[in-house]
Amino acid sequence: MPVSPAVHTPAARTSRIAARGGRARRWTAVALGCCALVVSACASHPDDSASIIRTTTNIAGAGVVGIERDTTQACALPTAPDPAEGPARTVRHESGESRVPADPQRIVVLGTSALDATCAVGLWERVVGATTVAGPTPQPGYLGYGVLEIPGVGPAADPDPALIAQLDPDLIIGEAPAGRAGYEALSEIAPTVMVGAGRDWRDQFTAFAGALGRAGAGVTALRAYDTEAAETGHTINAPLSQASIVRFTADGTDFLGSETFAAQVLADTGAGRPTAQRETSGPVDESDPVAAEGDLIYVMFAGPEGQEHGESVMRSEPWEKLGAVTDNRMFVLDDALWHTTGLTSARTALGDIRDTLNAYVMD
Repeated sequence: MPVSPAVHTPAARTSRIAARGGRARRWTAVALGCCALVVSACASHPDDSASIIRTTTNIAGAGVVGIERDTTQACALPTAPDPAEGPARTVRHESGESRVPADPQRIVVLGTSALDATCAVGLWERVVGATTVAGPTPQPGYLGYGVLEIPGVGPAADPDPALIAQLDPDLIIGEAPAGRAGYEALSEIAPTVMVGAGRDWRDQFTAFAGALGRAGAGVTALRAYDTEAAETGHTINAPLSQASIVRFTADGTDFLGSETFAAQVLADTGAGRPTAQRETSGPVDESDPVAAEGDLIYVMFAGPEGQEHGESVMRSEPWEKLGAVTDNRMFVLDDALWHTTGLTSARTALGDIRDTLNAYVMD
């Protein structure tokens, strides 16, 4: 079975890496959704690594991150509900005020961030329905194989109220009403809590945890994440590296600024950003991509069209002249993991940073 290329510290860079406290690593990678990944019998064999066929580990000179990511412990163990005076309590949210179960048992989630939150507080096994994502699997792979068995209720842009009603939920949570699933229609099915998609990811997670009756567990989980992020940054001397983040779409190239989830997770480790990327996101001039330069470059692809466009840019002469590219320090991140929001995704991203911030790719 093919495995990924090794990552070493070249002799020409040994002293430079050592000065940063970095160390050579062996790492493996997979393109989840953006390159060939075949998952067989996932529904019947949750977390069976033997069911994965690993193929390409390099895209246009970039090492693809995550090939042997262990998702068996992606989701937390079940957590206890917050103290409550009765079987229900009032939750205020973007769409109004709802009386929700103190300890919900049958949950429908609308959006990956909501599903991520149920995973982070250990309630994903109570999810009886979820909106689906585009791609080879109905849910992002970083959440583990068990979530693939959750019945779908339609895409995030247009959930089907009829399918939701058939599942007899006692709680519905999501980022915002969409398509046929307006707040009033959903509230007729079950108590519904809508959390604004525009919130900071930590605030959004806290709101979801509260709606699930796990505000206390949410606080504990965030503290554990902060500790892990700080320890990760200390271990790899993150403040001494400037990491560029670039995302390719079907028709353009953008760097991700400080307002994005990916940039915030990097900041939590103390990693630096190139000067051009320290404010809000912006376009990269593909004829002179200096705004993409960094000690290393992380790239993401927005679907197959984004990958096709990205590969053409990454093989262009201006791009190949970037220092991080000639230094073999370019890595492909899983867009479904890094271009989202959630505590589970943030914790998983820390592993990607730990494995790559002081690494380079060798064919």
